[in-house]
Amino acid sequence: MTDLAARKTSNGRFGFEAAGDPDATPLVFLHGIGGAARAFRGQLAHFSDRFHAIAWDMPGYGGSQPLAKVSISFLADALKDFLHDVGASKPIIVGHSIGGMIVQQLLADHPTIARAIVLAQTSPAFGKADGDWQKSFIEARLGPLDRGATMPQLAPSLVKELVGDAPDAAGMDVARECMAAVPEASYRAMMLALMGFDLRAALKNIAVPTLVLSGSKDNNAPAPMMAKTASFIPGARYVELAGVGHLANLERPGEFDAALDDFLKAISS
Repeated sequence: MTDLAARKTSNGRFGFEAAGDPDATPLVFLHGIGGAARAFRGQLAHFSDRFHAIAWDMPGYGGSQPLAKVSISFLADALKDFLHDVGASKPIIVGHSIGGMIVQQLLADHPTIARAIVLAQTSPAFGKADGDWQKSFIEARLGPLDRGATMPQLAPSLVKELVGDAPDAAGMDVARECMAAVPEASYRAMMLALMGFDLRAALKNIAVPTLVLSGSKDNNAPAPMMAKTASFIPGARYVELAGVGHLANLERPGEFDAALDDFLKAISS
């Protein structure tokens, strides 16, 4: 095992953290809109004895350069470039929230690029910009910024709204730190990138082993919706974590890691 370290790709385009043997199977973690590579440090440490565990900073986050134009499609193209830059051939990809949307888009464009995927607390669709729910969702998150609030000011309340029952205290510290550090421009761009995303029709074409992971207290990616999503993916495994909100790997790291462990063992047996 190698020590956990923050790094940049040789071209300086992407920042990431990694641990484990570079020759081992790549296990790549993609964070959500309020996250960062460091949100997965617990998972990098946990899985680095068996995998080359890697977590990227999404474009515009941490050490990664922003995109000139942001959409789920452009983010998926960036992910493809990142995987190439870090030598992650046939990776297992774990996508949380918008990270899971990026994974779905990547597979729609390149069906055989991954060895397996985990769709963690995400959705196959967000919907049209003029929908009542969509407008309310965006207003609740961008409205305070429009009125002069800052990401550090909003971080505690944003994180509190995302979590479920009895979250891990240390994990919540990390969640608040990550949220506070998100550049406002990146936060706005990623929120708006959700608009119009819809890959429901592509679920049936996912042809790699898939784990769909939900939290029973997740209001952003409700468990019933995620269970339905899993039913459209051939052979998908569905796991629901009781009492967990939208930040499973930080709220209940032990349960998140155990669910991922079980899946990884199943696909390697």
